[in-house]
Amino acid sequence: MSNEEHELSDAQILRLRAEDKLIAKQKQTEQPNSEIEVKRLLHELQVHQIELEMQNEELLLANQTAERALKKYTLLYDFAPMGYFTLDSNGGIHDLNFTGAEILGHRRFSLVNCNFKLFVSDNSKPVFNRFLDKVFAGNIKESCEIMLGYNNDHLFDVYIEGILIGDEANCLLSVVDISKFRKPEV
Repeated sequence: MSNEEHELSDAQILRLRAEDKLIAKQKQTEQPNSEIEVKRLLHELQVHQIELEMQNEELLLANQTAERALKKYTLLYDFAPMGYFTLDSNGGIHDLNFTGAEILGHRRFSLVNCNFKLFVSDNSKPVFNRFLDKVFAGNIKESCEIMLGYNNDHLFDVYIEGILIGDEANCLLSVVDISKFRKPEV
């Protein structure tokens, strides 16, 4: 340490050292001093700009593709001729399509977070409970026929298929009204 540094405070010494490092760093990253270097940097920037524009075009195309896929999914799911439901292991409805809401006789938004078992007739509840247990016990598609209705009113037969989806926390059900195919009991 020099005499000069002994008379300075720690903060002043730190500042002098920082200024020395900054000067050294600036020397390492000097501005381009030749016209060739400037042209090279300009070329690099222009190429990078074109790359970004191309990436932007790709993103726009990907977005359009995603929008078309969403529209197709919405048409296939929401307006399918059979009821689709996403249930948890207790029978709670997480999602459903319009046909599913129509089968249950309620508006779609009012059925989310309701329990599907509320719409299963008392006679069919044991069958449905076994079915749901089987679906959540394995990774294979299960099926059953049950009678739906609320408070045992408007009862009709449905055929149900269910399978676990992705995360195994929910199952996907397809529900078809088969009461029109049943022969009336005499």
